[in-house]
Amino acid sequence: MEKLNPFYKNLALWLAITLMVIFLFNVVNKPQEQSFEIAYSSFLDSVEKGRVVQVTIQDNTIRGIFIDGKPFRTYAPEDPNLISLLRRYSVEISAKPKDESPWYMTVLVSWLPMIVLIGIWIFFMRQMQVGGGKAMSFGRSRARLLNESMKRVTFEDVAGVDEAKEELREIVEFLKDPRKFTRLGGRIPKGVLLVGAPGTGKTLLARAIAGEAGVPFFSISGSDFVEMFVGVGAARVRDLFQQGKKHAPCIIFIDEIDAVGRHRGAGLGGGHDEREQTLNQLLVEMDGFESNEGVILIAATNRPDVLDPALLRPGRFDRQVVVPVPDIRGRESILKVHLRNKPLAPDVDVKVLAKGTPGFSGADLENLVNEAALLAARKNKDRIDMEDFEEAKDKVLMGLERKSVVLSEEEKKITAYHEAGHALVAYLLPNTDPVHKVTIIPRGRALGLTQQLPEGDRHTYTKEYLMDTLCTLMGGRVAEEMVLNKKTTGAANDIERATEIARRMVCEWGMSDRLGPLAFGKREEQIFLGREITRHQDYSESTAVEIDREVRGIVEGCYERAKALLSEHIEILHAIARELLEKETLTRRDIDRIVESFRPDLVRQDRGEEDGKTADEQAEVKVEEEIKEETDVT
Repeated sequence: MEKLNPFYKNLALWLAITLMVIFLFNVVNKPQEQSFEIAYSSFLDSVEKGRVVQVTIQDNTIRGIFIDGKPFRTYAPEDPNLISLLRRYSVEISAKPKDESPWYMTVLVSWLPMIVLIGIWIFFMRQMQVGGGKAMSFGRSRARLLNESMKRVTFEDVAGVDEAKEELREIVEFLKDPRKFTRLGGRIPKGVLLVGAPGTGKTLLARAIAGEAGVPFFSISGSDFVEMFVGVGAARVRDLFQQGKKHAPCIIFIDEIDAVGRHRGAGLGGGHDEREQTLNQLLVEMDGFESNEGVILIAATNRPDVLDPALLRPGRFDRQVVVPVPDIRGRESILKVHLRNKPLAPDVDVKVLAKGTPGFSGADLENLVNEAALLAARKNKDRIDMEDFEEAKDKVLMGLERKSVVLSEEEKKITAYHEAGHALVAYLLPNTDPVHKVTIIPRGRALGLTQQLPEGDRHTYTKEYLMDTLCTLMGGRVAEEMVLNKKTTGAANDIERATEIARRMVCEWGMSDRLGPLAFGKREEQIFLGREITRHQDYSESTAVEIDREVRGIVEGCYERAKALLSEHIEILHAIARELLEKETLTRRDIDRIVESFRPDLVRQDRGEEDGKTADEQAEVKVEEEIKEETDVT
């Protein structure tokens, strides 16, 4: 039977309450006759004197009206002469039958208002229940038990994190056959901490473990333990583990455990009593149950650095499983999972999509596929083609096109030369990421963008790469000054990023020849930990002057280098800017064509064609060779 909409349920409830209140108001405020009681003998005297004009007789009660209009009532004994007396003095006589209402109706009418008020009070108290308990059961756990009726997730639905899956298969095998691990005296980890960036699939992995093992799966968020009353969170922890022991073997999953597991005794105003008591109870419970009871605690966080050390020690969270951002093969696998039930056009190449989305997490890739599907549906297409994916990728990486923004011709020219300067410097330098697309269409908060996509996943950065990146960032400002003799605010973000990179090169990465391989300045700790609020300067004032001089020298050196490059190839700069003003968007092939028309010797062979294959095809061949090598080894 289909469930009623909550809106209509609430509407029916309030309608019933309103009708009941109206009924009670009518019963309680029913108009009563304002009559005074007289003795029966006085009534007879009044009749004989002609003062009574009308009477109503019901059972042994007589109600009447005097000649002056005043009502009265009296109670008559069994008097056979009463009627004849009334008729003799021309009194109007009315009669009503005996009231035969049962006694329980009288009681109901008397007690109904109180019963209704008690019922309404009970209803509202039930509405205030917490975690499935009744009105005052604050200590009950809010954990949700996933059952078979919910969508079952297995390791087949998780891609791109093969190492993490292999690590967690041991948990599944233990839940299926505990004796396999305990017969030699081994002990399965009591707790497993999933660590990774947001969107990498930590929660999905935990659900996959439950789906593979086929055991009860309790899911709860770390914030569900924290309450305004001290001690409630600890009671919920106790109740959660009691439920887990009753359903053993089972999995207890705590998402975002950093909400309750942060470092104790920290904070600007001291500790948080409720959170700390909850954490203490969690530590006790993890020590209190044995691993052979079949209760395994899995937690997820993207901030392992803020967790209390006692929570991470062996015996509690014995194992930390890193869920990384996927590489190119992982992204390809994730895209295949999300494209499983999508109608695709023949031109869709998953490998090209995976290569063009470096740094994307699983959630980012799912969002990319969803955006492409929405764009295709908006255009009334029957299938999703590669054009939709490219448009969706541009929307995710660069922002939505702001077609409502109208730029003047001068602003368009400034933006075109600014982006052309970025693109040309990035194209000419050997250690930069390839230019993917240049546009002067306003997207997001920017009036124009130069998009660079690396040829592969980067895990470390060389000094040469960073210096060429600084030159690329300076290219926009240099082009503005050289051609238009103007300085605009459009370079604000470029200058900020360049200064930050240069300072980190000097102070953190030891890339300064003058200052050497030293780290300067203690890192700023998080404010909520209450350790450090500002950056700690552990060096002298003279060293600070040297650091500032070195940072300035690096940025200005890259500025001069970009200026020399653009001065040498000013014709190419003008050509790129002209085509940007005409087409508004240029791809990598367009820039290759423009550069080749002026200086064929400058066309980047390592990013163009090699042995008859484009860079994309070379990357695909490289991936296929790596997969083949791994298959041969296996």
